[in-house]
Amino acid sequence: MRAVVQRVDGANVVVDGETVGEIVGQGLCVLIGVTHDDTPEKAAQLARKLWSVRTLQGEKSCSDTAAPLLVISQFTLYGDARKGRRPTWNAAAPGGVAEPLVDEVVAQLRKLGAHVETGRFGADMKVSLTNDGPFTVLIEV
Repeated sequence: MRAVVQRVDGANVVVDGETVGEIVGQGLCVLIGVTHDDTPEKAAQLARKLWSVRTLQGEKSCSDTAAPLLVISQFTLYGDARKGRRPTWNAAAPGGVAEPLVDEVVAQLRKLGAHVETGRFGADMKVSLTNDGPFTVLIEV
């Protein structure tokens, strides 16, 4: 699993003109990509890492501050554009594999006590955020 994590001061996801997920104030916007060999155990590991990684102001984590997370599935994180002009998506897991694992990350975060908002899997999503810093890291498990 691969996650692009951005420290934000507010973020939201809109689908067909409707806001489906939104966090206000400081938190994390997390884009998650799933590949073929990912497992529920990796999803749980990623959730623990997201909850405890010290990316917020003052080297704090979401677990330290109860900061919310906006989690959005994004298969394009496994795109490969090394050859030619068109990326390939061969490394990205198909929806039937990826969706339950993204849902598992969300479930594990909530089990840890996190407030989690989400996008809508497979939808054409419009993501808006204010990157705080800017601060962006890549996490792989």
